[in-house]
Amino acid sequence: MAKKKSPSKFKKVALVYRTQSKAAKEHAFSLAKELSSKGLEIYSHPKQKLPTPSKSYSSRVALDLVIVLGGDGTYLEAVRMTAGESIPFLGVNLGSLGFLTANRIEDFPPILEMTLAGKMKIQERSLLEVKIKKGEKVVKEWVALNDFVVERGPNSHLIHMELEIGGQPVSDIKADGLILASPTGSTAYNLAAGGPILHPFVSAVVATPICPHSLTSRPFIFPDDQTVTLRLLGQKKKASLTVDGLKTAELSSGEKICVRKSKRTHMMLRKPDHNYFALLKDKLKFGERA
Repeated sequence: MAKKKSPSKFKKVALVYRTQSKAAKEHAFSLAKELSSKGLEIYSHPKQKLPTPSKSYSSRVALDLVIVLGGDGTYLEAVRMTAGESIPFLGVNLGSLGFLTANRIEDFPPILEMTLAGKMKIQERSLLEVKIKKGEKVVKEWVALNDFVVERGPNSHLIHMELEIGGQPVSDIKADGLILASPTGSTAYNLAAGGPILHPFVSAVVATPICPHSLTSRPFIFPDDQTVTLRLLGQKKKASLTVDGLKTAELSSGEKICVRKSKRTHMMLRKPDHNYFALLKDKLKFGERA
């Protein structure tokens, strides 16, 4: 039987599921078969498997859509997989919190239909880029949707950091670490560390110290068109860098970390009637009395 051709603009679709969830895997397999029957090309995460004729995703593939079945950690893994490319993402919650994967699995069939018909709304979210430099040479770089975190790791001592914004010194910080979060990531580790909630459309980045030594070290919000530079103070000091929840590098006092808004944006699909504040209330009990 010939495959039904889909009028959808989405031709190449990647499915990423939460590996620890049997339900997520089952839904992903079922969805892969359904989309394949509509004539779409299906791609899997390189470390996951989907039914034939799906293929393993590589950076050479120009995806039209990424569907995430899981929680926020799975969503961030899909962002890492695509290296921050501007591809529409549709998140379906099969995890715990599900702030990024805001759609319920019970509501998924009509949402999928709306997505393929081009009736979902695209929200552009800012991405952050971080570069580790030795002198003026960039030795490593990443992009993140949520945050970058510099922390002491296994070291029992506080780390001493110098913070600059736009080339101007801000302050020295002694703390367990420092979170640099985007508006999207402001409701993640930043919020747990006492930082503020930023609306996702605000053009800003928030720097939040983790357990600072001084009571005057407070979260700081700054424009995202300026570069934030962070240096470790003291000889032979070490710290670890975590990107969107994944430890990626060890830092030394001879390096500097430069963070600013990426030129690329993350494209998140939401229902036309999506209400950000309703999501805050549903997921974080925002505005409710204790």
